Amino acid sequence: MIIAPSILSADFAELSRDIQLVEQAGAQWLHIDVMDGHFVPNITVGPVVLAALRPRTKLFFDVHLMIKNPENYVTVFAQAGADLLCVHLETLKNPKAVFRQIKALGKKVGLAVNPDKKFAAIQPYLNDLDLVLFMSVWPGFAGQKFIPDILSEVTKCREYITKNSLSIDIEMDGGINRSTALQALGAGANILAAGSAIYNAPDPAAEVQYYLGL
Repeated sequence: MIIAPSILSADFAELSRDIQLVEQAGAQWLHIDVMDGHFVPNITVGPVVLAALRPRTKLFFDVHLMIKNPENYVTVFAQAGADLLCVHLETLKNPKAVFRQIKALGKKVGLAVNPDKKFAAIQPYLNDLDLVLFMSVWPGFAGQKFIPDILSEVTKCREYITKNSLSIDIEMDGGINRSTALQALGAGANILAAGSAIYNAPDPAAEVQYYLGL
């Protein structure tokens, strides 16, 4: 299991400190939400922030592009230091072309879907992916309540991956806490993006270590 603390809930005035805190606690990935104010009703960080953070940590940069026309931006985010670029199915006119574009940049490919999407929408693209990201909240803001209906779709995805011997990670993002983390893992996810649960905890380092022990 991989825990990917989400900097959306970190202190933006102390990002370097908050990233080092979770890295020292044993986190393997860092989840970076990029929002453009169009695909989702919020604006967060861009490639300049990624480039500034990249020399400060060895964590794997899991960059979640919640933006319209992601094909126009994957190159600049790859150059800024992303290790994985996750694009939303809802934003893609030609999904396979964007996946090829990301792979040509030497980065891992992720496909994210909103809570209303079924596994059937993802299945045609699995052979092109390194990761599937199921949103368990509607994207845009931290601290939302977990939507349990998505768990059955995660299970279908895991069963298909196992049956076909595919090497694909399943990540869940949104409303992850000590209770919902167990539900997510039970459904078949192996990567958890957690923001508020970690950075709003009294001891964020201890919270990271809790998830690593699941």
